[in-house]
Amino acid sequence: MQVITTISEAKRVLRALKREGKTIGLVPTMGYLHEGHASLIERAVAQNDVAVVSVFLNPTQFAEGEDLDAYPRDFEADCALCERLGAAYVFHPEPSEMYHDAHAFVNIDYLSSTLEGAARPIHFRGVCTVVSKLFNIVQPDRAYFGQKDAQQLAIIRKMVDDLNFDVQVVGCPIVRESDGLAKSSRNTYLSDEERKAATVLSRSVFRGQEIAHDGMPASELVGEMLHVLAEEPRANVEYVCVNDAIDMQPLDALDTEALVSMAVRIGSTRLIDNFVYQPAK
Repeated sequence: MQVITTISEAKRVLRALKREGKTIGLVPTMGYLHEGHASLIERAVAQNDVAVVSVFLNPTQFAEGEDLDAYPRDFEADCALCERLGAAYVFHPEPSEMYHDAHAFVNIDYLSSTLEGAARPIHFRGVCTVVSKLFNIVQPDRAYFGQKDAQQLAIIRKMVDDLNFDVQVVGCPIVRESDGLAKSSRNTYLSDEERKAATVLSRSVFRGQEIAHDGMPASELVGEMLHVLAEEPRANVEYVCVNDAIDMQPLDALDTEALVSMAVRIGSTRLIDNFVYQPAK
């Protein structure tokens, strides 16, 4: 496995592979890789001739006061995982390599007006900008993203469609701990007691999946899920919402494909979880 740190080197190496007819799979990450990332890398390795993992803690998707400085990092462990899983390259640029007095941004406005976009107003502009740059640098045939960040996945799919990127976006299922907690780099922020409390998110998700049915009022579903969350005193709920899974706009009832999602603070740690409801055919 090779670590590449500059855009020019990445272009040189990967363009040569493309000329040879090799297919390239890209897994964009911010590092501190866990089993969720591993599932994306494994799929990229299986479906492409060459798998590239970008490890770049992107500063443009963090607002002032968010956890950029505290975000966990372990590049040595990240490389060991990538090599063990069969990735051919890790692209690990510095912020100064990726951004030079930047005034150009990519923003998908309508889909980013709700949920995480409403809570973190600059977040998706930063995500779309860096993913666009990665697509232009790597020129992958396929790119892999986790369903845990469901709104991000929908926005990137819309960006690829609207801006005519020649890449297939592959969404991959949420990977969970044995007790149900969705895998996240931010789980490391939790104390032992907070870690136990955090399972309330997945319990609420599982309750929602259990009771969801065609035509169910969104308010009824949200109420049942909030009832589960209320059982945990450490849980500070930011939102539980039912939105159209394609355009991310609020739904009144489960009458189309729906994203049922939440953001909850456990102590000072902000966690998200979700499920997608598919109406009966």
